[in-house]
Amino acid sequence: MRANAGAGAASPSPSPSPSPCIGVCRMNDATGWCDGCLRTIDEIAGWALLDDAAKRAVWQAIDARHAQRLAAREPGGAPR
Repeated sequence: MRANAGAGAASPSPSPSPSPCIGVCRMNDATGWCDGCLRTIDEIAGWALLDDAAKRAVWQAIDARHAQRLAAREPGGAPR
């Protein structure tokens, strides 16, 4: 997750989850993810309607996809 996740235990609620969009909006047919933010088209389309817990879940999925993508690029890693 993000560096500040879990920080400030005295605060009533975590800060709102920012959009993962980085402005590189191109869907990858092989993965079904955006090449920029690693979200699915459904995650992108529904982002504004998600509550903060659901947005954090999408961020967790993005982290897992990023790790998967990195592993696929390593020698001996899983193919894309």
